[in-house]
Amino acid sequence: MSTKKRILFIANEMSPYLEMTEFAEIVNRLAVKANDSGMEVRCIMPRFGMINERRHRLHEVVRLSGINISIDGDDYPLVIKVASLPNARLQIYFLDNEDLFKRKTLFHDGQEKWFSDNDLRTVLFCKGALETVKKFGWPPDIIHCSGWMTGLIPMYIRTAYKKEPVFSNCKIIYTIGQNTFKEKIGHDFLKLAVISPNIKDKDLEPFKDANNAAMFKGGATFADAISFGADKVDKKLIDEFGKVRGKKVLKYNPESDLSEYLQLYSDLSEK
Repeated sequence: MSTKKRILFIANEMSPYLEMTEFAEIVNRLAVKANDSGMEVRCIMPRFGMINERRHRLHEVVRLSGINISIDGDDYPLVIKVASLPNARLQIYFLDNEDLFKRKTLFHDGQEKWFSDNDLRTVLFCKGALETVKKFGWPPDIIHCSGWMTGLIPMYIRTAYKKEPVFSNCKIIYTIGQNTFKEKIGHDFLKLAVISPNIKDKDLEPFKDANNAAMFKGGATFADAISFGADKVDKKLIDEFGKVRGKKVLKYNPESDLSEYLQLYSDLSEK
């Protein structure tokens, strides 16, 4: 009897909790479709302050909380919360930190000024997501990352976490979406991103511009397969990743029933 394929979605947006781009709805549909197809599905996203805990029935998972994430010599506690996706038997896990995620605005303050610590918030989410999976003790067959904030995760799995048994057999899909900000992520982004001695300068090269496109570029560089999650994508990214030798690439198709994603999950997990 074959075991169920395990699919982990890591996203910085997902309907109905947070919708910044059209891919938030697609992540929702993909998770439900994978689940309905007999796959074992879990999802991880940040618990941003505008996500209403009462409305979406979030509650703390005590056995998973208490993780301290070390970044550049400082420790940041994570509280893990969970909710059931409406109309589906799916668990959505939310990573929360009092100082960095509970703001009432996303990446800009009330005067539209970019938060100076968005670099730290990004690294915390990426490292925190992988530490949470370790605490699950649940090795995924496929990790599907979407949203610029997940861009470091494929690189981390191939470097800092390459010897972790929970990630030893996983394949990674990264979705390139539309650019949603013009600022640099932060002055210390590349420094903060070095969470392990296993991360070398060459590993950070795709991220060197420290902007929205660089996050997509970095995620796609280290992924096993790539998809495009929007019609309006940075042309340089289309030119570079629209066709990559040795990697399956899914073009954006707004009319799709998403079955090509399920086929991709199946194909990658068999390799």
